[in-house]
Amino acid sequence: MKVDILASGSAENCVAVTAGGKSILIDAGVAKTKIEKRLLEVGIRPDHIAAIFITHAHNDHIRGLPLANKFSIPVWATEGEWKGISGVDEDLRRVAETRWGKYEMIELGGVHVYPFQTYHDAYEPVGYAIEDDEGDRCCVVFDTGKWTEEMIENMEGSHYVLIEANHDPDLVEMCNRPDSIKARILSDIGHLSNQQTAEILQRLICGRGERIYLTHLSGENNTPQLAEMTVISALRQIGYEAGKHYHLEVV
Repeated sequence: MKVDILASGSAENCVAVTAGGKSILIDAGVAKTKIEKRLLEVGIRPDHIAAIFITHAHNDHIRGLPLANKFSIPVWATEGEWKGISGVDEDLRRVAETRWGKYEMIELGGVHVYPFQTYHDAYEPVGYAIEDDEGDRCCVVFDTGKWTEEMIENMEGSHYVLIEANHDPDLVEMCNRPDSIKARILSDIGHLSNQQTAEILQRLICGRGERIYLTHLSGENNTPQLAEMTVISALRQIGYEAGKHYHLEVV
């Protein structure tokens, strides 16, 4: 399995995951031409993308979806999120469906994709766990204001963990944004704080050399050093050291 983060932050989000001989995109929040360029830079031909999976329909996650029409790439999103997506050819639209309250696994011939519920101010946001036939697993959680046991269950066993560490609550309180925006960021349908992300990672990391990527950092309410320090400290509390038991990168 190979993971390439093409863009991450408050303005652009796009990840390429290659597994089972196929490459897929999680979100396409970068201009189409930039996605093409960045794919080629990491050795992936844009016309070889097997599918695009959308977490939610905010612009920083769907801006580059015209790529799908250009290369006839199927696009998967929940029924709710399709309400916020336009411009994708009808024959390329795919719906992540639920059965008995849980999302069904999506199989792409050697790649198994598991959508799971997240919590953000969108119609029906999800995260994704991706697994290949060899048992390698990757999970992607971009925007969510809280975590649940169901999310942990879907993320467990991942060799690659891509998760947002959006903000430090004290910096949010001190910033110049309107109180309504601050309340949204800190709410259960906003974004994960560094500490919330650290709590999730304490549940997930087993010291097997997992690769953690902290994504979607706020440029105003966080710093890479603060996010990194919070996670390293939390994992040290349970006996794991960066570089020895796991690898950490702040994107």
